[in-house]
Amino acid sequence: MPNVSIIIPAYRSSSALRNNLPYLMSFIKEKNLDAEVLIVDDGSADDGATEQVAKSNSCTYLSYTINLGKGGAVRYGMQHASGDFCIFTDVDIPFEKDAFERFLYYLDFKEFDVVIGDRTLPGSSYFAEVSGLRKFGSNIFSFIVGRFVAGGHFDTQCGMKGFRGEVARDLFSVGRINGFAFDVELLYISLKRNYDIKRLPVVLRCQEGSTVSVVRHGLGMVMDLFRIKWNHVNGRYNKH
Repeated sequence: MPNVSIIIPAYRSSSALRNNLPYLMSFIKEKNLDAEVLIVDDGSADDGATEQVAKSNSCTYLSYTINLGKGGAVRYGMQHASGDFCIFTDVDIPFEKDAFERFLYYLDFKEFDVVIGDRTLPGSSYFAEVSGLRKFGSNIFSFIVGRFVAGGHFDTQCGMKGFRGEVARDLFSVGRINGFAFDVELLYISLKRNYDIKRLPVVLRCQEGSTVSVVRHGLGMVMDLFRIKWNHVNGRYNKH
């Protein structure tokens, strides 16, 4: 199996991490996967609870003192990753473990640059398991993004994405969005770079650690879409 870095951003979610991280670690052991798991503490100030969970599961613990947002945490983790392939997912390890195998298959053997989970594809199981409000908000945001930003990739917000190592280093060296719309930014830059993107169905296993709120974060996410366009027009996504 290939060398892979798995990045998990965490913000005041040590309980979800404690409950679900063993699921991922048992999969890595079962498959004898050459993997590093990086837990990025996004300024939790939780008296070391996240660090304790990370270290008790033999993971690399990264942290900083301020709360940047999910995008900032994933970017920080990617910048410290050493894998030939890099995958990020949520703190509750929301999707069944076979998704990791399929992601690596398409990144390695099929040589796609970017692989993203898409909860709208046949074979996925997600929206039937979540609240109506969350489903409604996700659908509205995905419609706006798909129409005006991400070239038809309607499900930009799925909490699992993978990259070839060199592609991750490129994308995360120029990314600027720290909030939840960072996923849109990643796909936007990938499309502008003509990277090969593969969408895969995902099966929900857990919904415990999400901190996104349709009401609280929705406006900020829409504003970030304008920032993405502004950044592109002003050359901020040019390769370093």
